[in-house]
Order: sequence, then structure tokens, then C-alpha cells
Amino acid sequence: MLLSAFAVLLLFPFASAGVHKFKLQKISRVVPGQALETTYHAEKWLPINIPSWTWAALVYDTEIKLGSPPPPQTFKVILDTGDAISTVTPSSNLWIPSIQCKSIACFLHAEYDSVSSERYKPNGSVYSVQYGTGSAKGFVSQDTLTIGDLPEPGLTFAFVRFDVNHIVPPFYNMLGQGLLDEPVFSFRIGSSEEGGGEVTFGGIDESAYSGDIIYAPVHRTAYWELDNAGAVIDTGTSLIATPVDSAEQFSAIIGATSSWTGQYVVDCSNVPSLPDLVFYLDGKPYPLNSSDYIIEVQGICVSSLQGLTTSLPDDAFWVLGDVFLRRYYTVFDFGRDVAGFARSV
Repeated sequence: MLLSAFAVLLLFPFASAGVHKFKLQKISRVVPGQALETTYHAEKWLPINIPSWTWAALVYDTEIKLGSPPPPQTFKVILDTGDAISTVTPSSNLWIPSIQCKSIACFLHAEYDSVSSERYKPNGSVYSVQYGTGSAKGFVSQDTLTIGDLPEPGLTFAFVRFDVNHIVPPFYNMLGQGLLDEPVFSFRIGSSEEGGGEVTFGGIDESAYSGDIIYAPVHRTAYWELDNAGAVIDTGTSLIATPVDSAEQFSAIIGATSSWTGQYVVDCSNVPSLPDLVFYLDGKPYPLNSSDYIIEVQGICVSSLQGLTTSLPDDAFWVLGDVFLRRYYTVFDFGRDVAGFARSV
């Protein structure tokens, strides 16, 4: 897929440091333009055919506003922590379809028009990124954004230490301008359309979890891979991606059969009797019950574990996406290079 995108250099007006929280929205159905999101998810980790109705039922997005003066331009974006090798947003910069893009994928989405913003400034540089089976190319621009309760900042977060054209990643930009109390952000992923969850910048929402937060060291700085765990924590992945052998073995244990889409389907009547799935992160157990890891959409029950094949040197790792994060409140701590987990409430 050829995608011309808008990458942003953030400009933050004066604002005091603090902890800022804003809501996530759980997409409930297939909408126009869903094909792009389906391609994004499939090419990022899973080289299989993922029906758009499955992806749409599991993805979370939020709203950002770009440009000034009012009314600014509004966009729906995915907040992604595992983005160093992804597709539509392959860096920690903000990528938005441009009005100059001629791809059908851009026509199906809101497009950024620099003429409509008085604060737009051309950067003059271009970029081209190859990912999976497609590519993205475009030009770098500068404008102001709004997200959550911060006065002007905004971003399509890829919370990774990876950048294009040496653009300062948005989260570091927020820290550098003193907008956050701590170099921390945290996610509570909800399970309903009414309660899609929240993201907190600069701290932790103590009302979002029970018990203690248990921290595990992060091994790779390009994305949130835990040390000695073989697991990536990824808010931009809806399911749980595993080595192919592991997916097949677990599917055999729960009596799942492979469908024509490459997904593993189980009889919905058997779900209550299926065993727990337990992940061990830094030696600590994090169990999921069958109602956590089995997804029911339109009367079909699908295992959230999907076989993963990547081009990385070490592909024997698991990607813990929103299926895991719905059960466990997750803290991403840049300052200490750790990720923390506690039972969501």
C-alpha cells in the first residue's frame, strides 16, 4: 500500500506540568475506511487474512485536533506502543493522510489540509518507509495539535524510541516542555463501547486498578519488549500474536479448528470450560481466563492467539495486545525502562 502521510513537528504553547487523562473509544462495527486499519493490523505483526469485522470489534482509537485557528481539523488515531516495525505509523512521529495523497486509502479517511491552518509551517524534508508488504512516503510538516486536556499538544502516539528525519518524538517533546509530572504513561483498556478506557500521561490513575503494580524491566528500547520474557507489550495490536507452533499447540489444547481466514475457531458452548492461559513476565504469573482470550463476534468464537511470523532475527516472542491489556492495567515508564502491571478494575 502506498500512503502519503503527514508527519508533525509538535509546537506546544505554555502549559503547566501535571497528569493528563483522556478517553479511548472502542470501535463497535465496520465503518468506511476499515480496510486501511485491517491492513495496518495484519501487516504489522500477522501475515494472515484478518476479517475487518474481527479487527473492528477489538480496536481502540482516540481523537486529535490539528491546526489553528478554530475549528481545527479532527482525526481518529491509534495510540501504539509497539510501532517500531509497524505499517501506517512506523515511528514515534504523527502520521496523518495528506490532502495531496492520491491513494484510495487516503480518500477513505480524513485528510490534513495545510491551507486551513494559519500555524502550518512547511519543513521541506520528505521520507519513505518500507514496511511488511507495503510502504509509506510523504513530507514533513509543522503545526499545532490538541489531545486530551492538554491545551495544544497532540499525537498519533507511537511510544517508541525510534524516529524519522530526526524529528523529536511527541512524548519527549511533552517532557521537554515541562507538560508532564513524570516520564510515564499508562493504559486502561475497557471492554465496552461506553467504557473504552483511558490513557494517562505523566502519571498513574490509581482508581483504574486493584492491588500493587508489579514492574518488569524492558529489554529493547525500540519497542516495549520485556527482559527475559520474550514478550512485547503492544497497545496497537488487538489480539495476542505468538510463534506459529505455540498458536497451533494451544489451539489443539482448547479444541480449536483453523478457519479459511487462518484464525482458530472454537464452539462457543465450550468456552466456559476452557482452561486459563497464564503468562509469566519477569517470573510473575498473569492469568487470562477463557472469556478473556476467546473473542465472540457475531456468534463466532475465535481464539485471540494468532500465529506470528516476522522478519526479525529472533521471532520466538509473543505480542501481548489489547486482549491482555483489558485484564491488566499497564504502566509504561520511560524514566526507569520498566513496564508495570496490575489487575484492572
